[in-house]
Amino acid sequence: MRKPSPFGRWALAGLAALGCFFLLHLWVPAPGAQNSVCLMRRLSGLPCPGCGMTRAFAHLAKGEWAAAASDHLLAYVLAAELAVVWVLWGVALARGREPRPPASFERLALGHLAVLVAFWMGRLATGTLPW
Repeated sequence: MRKPSPFGRWALAGLAALGCFFLLHLWVPAPGAQNSVCLMRRLSGLPCPGCGMTRAFAHLAKGEWAAAASDHLLAYVLAAELAVVWVLWGVALARGREPRPPASFERLALGHLAVLVAFWMGRLATGTLPW
């Protein structure tokens, strides 16, 4: 089997995102920590820094903006970033270039992780986790 072209990979990534969007649009998360999809939450009883993110994405897919914000405020940021990266990937391919991550990718990833952990610690301290 041959490997898909760069444009094919870009299109498949877009189709996968669209499929996830439709699945999340149909999914109605059951309330309560016992129904969590978070493996850390299920195994340890402790919420992870991303706890509530899947539920927030499900609410975003339905257009339930306030519910998404109450589950995980950073879902807005992550959704926007993913959309921008996908568009920039397509623009680079249209210009005949193979897209590459920026030179500061590691710093950006660590910065995102630091914001996620700081946000999580703030939610733990204030008791504002989704359950």
